[in-house]
Amino acid sequence: MNDQPTGQLKAELLTVALEAARRAGALLRDGRPADLGVAATKTSPIDVVTEMDIAAERLITDFIGERRPDDGLLGEEGASRVGTSGVRWVIDPIDGTVNYLYGLPSWSVSIAAEAHGQTLVGVVEVPMRGETFRAVAGAGAHLGDRPIRVRPAPPFEQSLVGTGFSYLTERKVAQAEVVRALLPQVRDIRRGGSAAIDLCDVACGRLDGYYERGLNAWDYAAGDLIAREAGAHTGGRPGEPLSPDLTVAATPGFFGPLQSRLEALGAWHD
Repeated sequence: MNDQPTGQLKAELLTVALEAARRAGALLRDGRPADLGVAATKTSPIDVVTEMDIAAERLITDFIGERRPDDGLLGEEGASRVGTSGVRWVIDPIDGTVNYLYGLPSWSVSIAAEAHGQTLVGVVEVPMRGETFRAVAGAGAHLGDRPIRVRPAPPFEQSLVGTGFSYLTERKVAQAEVVRALLPQVRDIRRGGSAAIDLCDVACGRLDGYYERGLNAWDYAAGDLIAREAGAHTGGRPGEPLSPDLTVAATPGFFGPLQSRLEALGAWHD
């Protein structure tokens, strides 16, 4: 791994992540064509990639490559490089692509940097809100220059919970059953369309908790660090880390009950 002092390395990674996210966010906000269309599909015909996903990922990876050419890369739209420095960037150029395609504002640019399995830096840029969330491992989470913290834990029946749905039909059916059972037990459930934003909304107190099945590392890498550094607990099934099977994030005191309820409802399987 890079022989820089850890604090210096984190500061450098944060600077690169912030600038890459800012540039990509500006490209996506200002360069969105009026006739934006689907460039490709992924897991199903409704899981889409636009030309702007591809352009934004190229911008981010080129920027990182210029400043840290020895680092590895993992990007949603195919960017992959092993690297030799011990640092790997985990990139989602547009988290919330369907929102972006339809002109809805809830989409983000998510960039994380990790080393040896530990996420060191996370940035989530939300251009249509004019918001930048960031966190450095061990140094807290911020929205712009303001430190952020999770909300106090509510009674279960007074909680506001975020979630998301798969683009696979069979999985959506199972997820709908979980929502059907959970909805009467909480204040309400929100579906925003960007996992990265949902995790940041837990971090800054806009949601009490969030869960979703079927996420990938690029969906949650940055948002997970931001949520944890803001005081949230995160994980998957009880005793397991967050994973594509299940991602859960919530304020302490609500995390355990939410995770247990999701386990009982089978939110981790189709």
